[in-house]
Amino acid sequence: MEHIPANRLASLDILRGFDLFLLVFFQPVLVVLGHHLNLPWFKEVLWQFDHEVWVGFRFWDLVMPLFLFMTGVSMPFSFAKFRDNSDKGRVYRKILKRFLLLFIFGMIVQGNLLGLNPQHLYLYSNTLQAIATGYLIAAILLLNCSFRLQIFITILLFLTYWIPMTFLGDFTPDGNFAEKLDCRVLGRFRDGTSWNADGSWSFSPSYHYTWIWSSLTFGVTVMLGTFAGKMMKDGKGGKRKVAIRLFIVGLALLALAGVWSLQMPVIKRLWTCSMTLLSGGYCFLLMGLFYYWIDYKGNTLELNWLKIYGMNSITAYVLGEVINFRSIVASVSYGLEPYLGKYYSVWLTFGNYLILFFILRTMYKKRIFLRI
Repeated sequence: MEHIPANRLASLDILRGFDLFLLVFFQPVLVVLGHHLNLPWFKEVLWQFDHEVWVGFRFWDLVMPLFLFMTGVSMPFSFAKFRDNSDKGRVYRKILKRFLLLFIFGMIVQGNLLGLNPQHLYLYSNTLQAIATGYLIAAILLLNCSFRLQIFITILLFLTYWIPMTFLGDFTPDGNFAEKLDCRVLGRFRDGTSWNADGSWSFSPSYHYTWIWSSLTFGVTVMLGTFAGKMMKDGKGGKRKVAIRLFIVGLALLALAGVWSLQMPVIKRLWTCSMTLLSGGYCFLLMGLFYYWIDYKGNTLELNWLKIYGMNSITAYVLGEVINFRSIVASVSYGLEPYLGKYYSVWLTFGNYLILFFILRTMYKKRIFLRI
């Protein structure tokens, strides 16, 4: 349990809550409902709530970058007390602890750690692990580098990612450098591997998410968040001007993404440079909108409920992805099945995430905020 400072940035908690609400309530309920509705226009809505297959960008592709971005936004606030700390070893131990815990939670969520089966153990395959890597990169930069040097190294991360991706492969699912590196380094511990009866294994032809080389651009996404956080923490010119600067940076990043996409396509599964800039631009615009509406205008009442998710975001994500509450819902409402028919599965999904909501709401009301 952690004490929450009075000057905490409300827009950040609410925007993070919006992101988590989409992930562990709205989208799964919407998808299962959409599968039972025979409405052509609804299929277009559902298309936006699924990931792009390869080149391109949909609304749902923003959820993960926004999660990483907001990790970075909070860091200038939380790291301010560490920069002048003479005991850097203690600070680094905290950073390493958070990195390891996020990595382990990522393996629990998507790495099949709880399956206790080495044949299906995946080392690097989850959003929390991407956050862990990006956080580690950003933490080192924030503790040791001036702001100008942070910008320079962020650009250097981009160039380091770009060079082999451009000159040592192509941008096809099987021919890109990041794919080859993941297959070589992770081997059978890469998500998507399948085992044959004779004990041999092979890579799935449909799994093309990359993690190791993409860690560089994960770091850039988190660093973009730290730049937004610094702008809000410094508050130069007042909150209205800060919001305007966030909008301007967001639009500039979108323009740069459009130019870079002519050479390097927008591919979320590879976390390409153009995708990083595009998603970063949208994140800046969303942060600017929430900051303007909430921290500048003071309109929080109708959105405060999102803090239930935003102030326990890791808890919400892990519980939502790991724990299945449908059995509880089914055990107390199985009598509804004859009446709901094919929509009974919608009810089970709704009830599953409703239970999660009430758990998070109870934690919020009792001021229990779990931090890593």
